[in-house]
Amino acid sequence: MIHLQQVTKAYETPAGPFTALRSVDLFAKAGECVAVTGRSGSGKSTLLNLIAGIDQATRGTVSVGGVPLQHASERALARWRGTTVGIVFQFFQLLPTLTVAENVMLPMDFLGARPRKTRRPHALMLLDRVGLADQADKLPAALSGGQQQRVAIARALANDPPVITADEPTGNLDCETADAVLALFRALADEGKTIVIVTHERDIARIATRTVALIDGRMAGAAE
Repeated sequence: MIHLQQVTKAYETPAGPFTALRSVDLFAKAGECVAVTGRSGSGKSTLLNLIAGIDQATRGTVSVGGVPLQHASERALARWRGTTVGIVFQFFQLLPTLTVAENVMLPMDFLGARPRKTRRPHALMLLDRVGLADQADKLPAALSGGQQQRVAIARALANDPPVITADEPTGNLDCETADAVLALFRALADEGKTIVIVTHERDIARIATRTVALIDGRMAGAAE
């Protein structure tokens, strides 16, 4: 499902060239939950951006769901992303002026693949799955951090993508809420979705099928 081979990502900065990833290989099958650990600045978020097609490799190849991402146009990548990758951000990124249900419906509206009259019922079904159907018509500000993160997961599932990426999804949550979010990711992997979670927290490793570590942009190893 995910295949990165000899991937290097370099940026030009005011201080000169900066290489965020160096010759990284990563493979993940359907149903795997891969935890990527490493310190700040180790390249974890860059790796997620490459998998999600938000950024492109400087060298090497990135293929997700059998689709090579290098050299694809921004328009093609945006539509591909809408069907293939659900993204869960660390700080939720919910639109504050839309209700919870409307936030979950956004990816459906963007892609237009689901009939309009079915979008809200589908959003309510996803919110029910994360335990928040009763919050559907509230604004995000009325919800706790843990609830907002679960809304973000429901939104990531809106178009039933086979791949889910999550950037520090429990970093701002208390232990009990974090455990519930991790259990949800584990359940999604058990259903066949490929999950890639980047984190500082080694506790996430307990729900992962595999853990890899990034050190200064290099893959340090993998543990089954």
